[in-house]
Amino acid sequence: MDNKKRCFWCNLNNPLYVEYHDNEWCKPNFNDDYLFEMLILESFQAGLSWECVLNKREAFIKAFDNFDIDRIVGYKEDKVNELLGNKDIIRNKLKIKAAINNANIFKKIQKEYGSFYNYLKIFTKAKIIYENDKVSSKLSDDISNDLKKRGMKFVGTTIIYSYLQAIGIINSHDDDCFLYKKDAP
Repeated sequence: MDNKKRCFWCNLNNPLYVEYHDNEWCKPNFNDDYLFEMLILESFQAGLSWECVLNKREAFIKAFDNFDIDRIVGYKEDKVNELLGNKDIIRNKLKIKAAINNANIFKKIQKEYGSFYNYLKIFTKAKIIYENDKVSSKLSDDISNDLKKRGMKFVGTTIIYSYLQAIGIINSHDDDCFLYKKDAP
């Protein structure tokens, strides 16, 4: 392990978490497949730690058919039951059903705006926000409220704020973290 200072929440004893912190979290990635994967994973985080979800990420990828949105929108009760029986993922029926529901709405948003990122840009104006020590903001409130109006579940403002951090719209590295940035270079 190197001696780099990282965000306080990063469990240095978990190489998966360190890798995620150093190479993925807060790094802009606006590919719709990634945006969909992270939205589903973040919705499973509700009431749990991100580390718990991250540790199960590979199992989620396998269980949810590589987050193939076209397959997920077609999931029926037999697939829900299969997922509920999968001890390697978070087995919460409401979250599993929400993932299917949210996949359908995600696709509708893609169709309406051309991509999910184009939809997010309505709120972000394609800007990266540099802030830390928050768990929600007006931005996450606005996106959360709109997604809820569209029928998405498990997309409260805290989940959406975490999502925006995960995909790199909000850069929230601690002030003393080696990845901290005040503003765009």
